[in-house]
Amino acid sequence: MVESTRIVLASRPVGAPTAQNFRTETAELPAPGEGEVLLRTLYLSLDPYMRGRMSSAKSYADPVEIGAVMVGATVAEVVESRDPSLTKGDVVLAYSGWQSHDVVPARGLRKLDPGRIPVSTALGVLGMPGFTAYAGLRKIGRPQPGETLVVAAATGPVGSAVGQIAKIDGARTVGIAGGPRKVEYLNELGFDVALDHRAPDFAEQLAAAVPDGIDVYFENVGGAVADAVYPLLNTYARVPVCGLIANYNVAGAPEGPDRLPAYYSRILTKSLTVRGFIQSEFVRELYPEFLREMGEWVADGRVRYREDVVSGLAAAPEAFIGMLEGRNFGKLVVRVAD
Repeated sequence: MVESTRIVLASRPVGAPTAQNFRTETAELPAPGEGEVLLRTLYLSLDPYMRGRMSSAKSYADPVEIGAVMVGATVAEVVESRDPSLTKGDVVLAYSGWQSHDVVPARGLRKLDPGRIPVSTALGVLGMPGFTAYAGLRKIGRPQPGETLVVAAATGPVGSAVGQIAKIDGARTVGIAGGPRKVEYLNELGFDVALDHRAPDFAEQLAAAVPDGIDVYFENVGGAVADAVYPLLNTYARVPVCGLIANYNVAGAPEGPDRLPAYYSRILTKSLTVRGFIQSEFVRELYPEFLREMGEWVADGRVRYREDVVSGLAAAPEAFIGMLEGRNFGKLVVRVAD
């Protein structure tokens, strides 16, 4: 028997999550059965979608039940295997959530190569966030040489990949982030323009940065950034929508007038394509191509990445809360074990 330390959902948040919404406990795991493996978590991914899973509201995925382990992708080491495809010491991509150990079927786990690039990248640039950027651009955004692409939260794992892939495709890229350090990093990544959404004249700066309008807006934030972007969209602009993090902690209806009629009018008069998507819908079609192309780009330096690593499973709740407030700088990962 192995004892696993786990963080469970103690209560559903109203508005922004707090430490009281989480509880740490231990549980004994059974020995792996035929076709199963015992995993020891090395890294845990923290991502904005987890806020939605804490809610009981109807969504594309079932909510985490009260008392259940918080969901999340993990990089884990095989401690014991009862499946011929994996042996002790192998490192795999799993979905064990916020816990130190797990027993899962070997089928569906992806074996990683620790000797090639850091295995933590399977949670970021070479994982779900990177694939979100890749799929959203390839299937919806489709940036063309010379077009202008805008993306917010551009130092995060999705936004930074969006901007760099768009540059590879020949587009002009405008990245939006919060604070001078993040803006400086966008310049290091090669964005053509880097803007701070906290600037009092942000909307005016954005308008000046896109004299020919915006052809692709990769939407992962919403809020005031989207308000500044939408009037600048060109006819036939494409808007992949993968997230709305500015709204995730909103507990009631927004203040002010109803802007939905004007929003729909702009979609109509500008012939906009606004397409929400969940990255999993494109896995079967695009994932092997993504791993090949993105792997090459990361290896040769055309795509760079940044990780924000916190140590210890106990740090996960506070780090997650901070991520929703924009305190992280890069892909947020918890180092659970060495």
